[in-house]
Amino acid sequence: MKRIYFICLFLCLTTFAARPAHAQTETVLYNFCSQYNCSDGEAPGGNLTSNGGNFYGTTGFGGLYGDGTVFELSPNGNGGWNETVLYNFCSNQPFCFDGRYPTYSSVIFDSQGNLYGTTVWGGADNYGEVFELSPAGASWTEAVLFSFANSDGAHPISGLIMDPAGNLYGTTLFGGANGYGTVFELSPSGGGWTEQVIYDAGGDSGLTMDTAGNIYGTTTLAVFELSPNGNGGWNPTVIHTFPSGAKDGSVPWGTPVLDKAGNLYGTTYEGGAHNDGTVYKLTPVTKGKNKGTWKERILYSFKGGTNDGCNPEEAGIVFDTAGKGGTKDGCNPQGAGIVFDTAGDIYGTTYNGGTYGLGTVYELVADDGKYKEKVLWSFNSTDGANPSDSLILDSAGNLYGTAESGGGVVFEVTP
Repeated sequence: MKRIYFICLFLCLTTFAARPAHAQTETVLYNFCSQYNCSDGEAPGGNLTSNGGNFYGTTGFGGLYGDGTVFELSPNGNGGWNETVLYNFCSNQPFCFDGRYPTYSSVIFDSQGNLYGTTVWGGADNYGEVFELSPAGASWTEAVLFSFANSDGAHPISGLIMDPAGNLYGTTLFGGANGYGTVFELSPSGGGWTEQVIYDAGGDSGLTMDTAGNIYGTTTLAVFELSPNGNGGWNPTVIHTFPSGAKDGSVPWGTPVLDKAGNLYGTTYEGGAHNDGTVYKLTPVTKGKNKGTWKERILYSFKGGTNDGCNPEEAGIVFDTAGKGGTKDGCNPQGAGIVFDTAGDIYGTTYNGGTYGLGTVYELVADDGKYKEKVLWSFNSTDGANPSDSLILDSAGNLYGTAESGGGVVFEVTP
């Protein structure tokens, strides 16, 4: 799996001493692997979830058993943050029936304060699972809601969404009727949960749902829409296929995002003018002969450069502290969707590129229908490296996210 490969590869990068000058400021809120044997977790790769002033997330590795954690970060009252491990996976070794490696899975809350997420491995058949964590006093209790059996999907690698009725939806990377993954629905039923495969194609990107209950997601080649058919089933439509090349993106990767007008935004890992990834927009066509289709526009093509670590075949390149050989632009937004501010500006992360080749936080500034990119931060390993998922934007304009390599960090970028 590509994402697992990148984790293993970049954990071995060297550390850089110098920090570049930026108008913005980056603060590391927490360094993982700061406790013995990484018992506090290692390699946070999923989106953060904010709840009650605290942040919640997962680490793909580490914890008491080395198989990943669910964690909470809470302000300590002195300007810092305290980390608490809410759950250590593979607690019933050696079989890991409770799950193993919640790699790139974010967690979500329901209205009762329970947490939900996925693990790539573990469960009854070791094809991954969906779990629930319920607060029990000062601790949390885990329940496995569903274990995948390959025929219905295998190895969920992203987080979940929940509809107003409490049904959960997610994707698997492999398995299903064609072996290319699934989109699944879990519905509460008689004190348990019932699973159904609602689309025989999946991947490693998350899902989003509009107010009408339509679901949007991506495979490695296309963007799809699933619409309820009124009989408990779903009608699938491929709304855009990426042909690759300079005029379009390639390998869509990251949770699609809807704006208030119903336009869909996302990122591709490769493709675009320099084959270093893109940010795209899909607009529904409501008039004319093409009514019912979607029109794509590439908002930005990441620039990259020669021998800058921006393409998979260049991975593992080491940069000096002056950034020699690197590119100031980011590249390869891996699993990273985007967020909007109230002005319509777009924010996201790239896994590679930047001054040191270790990824960036970027802004696309909206200006009369066009977008201009600003690199807000280039990671240099001492402050994190290789961010791989979406950001949280607060009301003050501060950005929060995770960077997985070198143990991993939770970071904040301030204007």
